[in-house]
Amino acid sequence: MLPHAASSVSLARRRLSGELTAAGVCESAIDDAHVIVSELLSNALRHARPLPSGQIRLSWARYGDALEFAVTDGGSMTEPRKGPGTLSSLGGRGLGIVEVLAESWGVRHDHGSTTVWARVDAPQSGGSSASAPRMAHAVLTEFTDLPDTSASHAATWHDAAPRRVHPA
Repeated sequence: MLPHAASSVSLARRRLSGELTAAGVCESAIDDAHVIVSELLSNALRHARPLPSGQIRLSWARYGDALEFAVTDGGSMTEPRKGPGTLSSLGGRGLGIVEVLAESWGVRHDHGSTTVWARVDAPQSGGSSASAPRMAHAVLTEFTDLPDTSASHAATWHDAAPRRVHPA
């Protein structure tokens, strides 16, 4: 869990970088992860309410050579969507950037919360994924209580709530 504050974005990037490097994720995927997580967190802070705890949740999961990042907040009056991002606009480009960098992204709604997620290709450093676990969660205990990713629960976690998927 993270405070519903702008300082959470840089804290999350630093911690995520360390976790992904330790997990052997290639540098280009870590760079993409920084941008995606920054955009998802910034959007939650700017446009949504915090969770009842006053915080927002960041989690990430590894599925073979893919990473999924998810930011959960208390929802807002509008649906997260890619904006027009015109040359003269001061904002509105965040989800467009996520769409370019991610394989897919989407929105889930569950029990009064909204989760915006993005999935990216993230091969192991050195190009070898033979040692990468089929499915593993990050150890980001300071950020969130991560959902169970055992094979029996993984499908439930991803399919439990209605969601909209946006392939890149």
